[in-house]
Amino acid sequence: MTQIKRKIHVIGINSFEFKELPLRLQKLFINTENIAIPDQYFADIKLWAKNNTKKQKLLFASRSDNTLINWLKSQKTDVILFSRGDPLWFGIGRILLENFSKEELSFYPSNTCLQLAFSKLKISWQEAVYVSIHGRDSTKLIESLKSKPSSLAIITDSKNKGLELIQNNLLELNLENFYEFWICEEIGFENEKIRKFNLNEKLPPDISNLNIAILLKRKQDIQGKEIPLFGLKDETFKTFEDRPNLLTKREIRIQILAELELPENGIIWDIGAGCGSIGLEALKLRPNLKLFCIDKRIGSRKLISENARRLGVAPKDILEEDINNLINSNNINSLREASRIIIGGCDKNTKLRIINELSKDMNYGDIVTIPLIDIQTITDLRETLKDNNFEVNLNLIQTYKSLSISDGIRMDPNNPVFLLKGKKLI
Repeated sequence: MTQIKRKIHVIGINSFEFKELPLRLQKLFINTENIAIPDQYFADIKLWAKNNTKKQKLLFASRSDNTLINWLKSQKTDVILFSRGDPLWFGIGRILLENFSKEELSFYPSNTCLQLAFSKLKISWQEAVYVSIHGRDSTKLIESLKSKPSSLAIITDSKNKGLELIQNNLLELNLENFYEFWICEEIGFENEKIRKFNLNEKLPPDISNLNIAILLKRKQDIQGKEIPLFGLKDETFKTFEDRPNLLTKREIRIQILAELELPENGIIWDIGAGCGSIGLEALKLRPNLKLFCIDKRIGSRKLISENARRLGVAPKDILEEDINNLINSNNINSLREASRIIIGGCDKNTKLRIINELSKDMNYGDIVTIPLIDIQTITDLRETLKDNNFEVNLNLIQTYKSLSISDGIRMDPNNPVFLLKGKKLI
């Protein structure tokens, strides 16, 4: 096997100052004849050669395409290829590894733009999520936004109006008040700018093409802000940090509240309440209802209490308990006096038990609603409601939300939910 002697030295930079290169890389630059430089850095690095070495250099303007690969392959002696930050982090490194052997390549990473941006913002980045839409579609961006991380770094693409795409996605997902929107331009270089923008305003035209976006979760207090009477946005409710989607989505919540046919007075039980979104919005609509929330997850009482504070409502009680234990104890009269029951967040057998036990004390016109994502449980629940003298309706709720992509919009589906409703006949 022929031993490869020629090397491609891939050097990441975050400054146009030659003196900021480590000494060994300064010497490597001085002693290497063939230099490939990205177009946007060409003039600056050309000055390095003029000011720091008398040796003639062969400088090649790089655009990270096949022309660059062919030029690298044509060189018989060592080559330096300059890159931004860490070449193996959303950089040229992956393409080089696909076209050259590992023996030919040596990488010298600098700080990534992500590291620099968070250091400038003076914020820990160890929990940050990062995604690139540079030359990529926005699928991963949308997935990341939906998971609501506390901080999200996005490598943008000026050719596809990346910043406008991010802004539109945030607005479409109702996250405009959830995040601070920072844009870091030419981070680490002489013309560096770090600015925070209002998501509801048009971005200025003077933003550099060399930018990344940083989204930081706001510390906000919803209480006191104007919120609508009905159809509250998902961001209104606090959720568990590690389970941000433990929430009945707005489109489904609206339908459940409609199916409950909320009376002015009475007792409503929200079983498997999660963050309490359904029961608390019901209480906001009908302040005279007595709401009891129950969820067995540790911390649910504190979470539901916080959401009640945000909405300015007061549940009668919040129980951090397993519903089976409450039924077994048989000492909570309000559980058996409910005129409206929402059943979610428990297994099929528990749902069946709730229906069988509590329906005995329900009166004509009282309602049970059960949102479901598991189609396998529907038949048994439906038959049990019928056996307990309920009129039964089943609806499939499938909603779509428009999301911006680089070449237009796409309709993004929310998870389908089956809504089973029982209305007491006798």
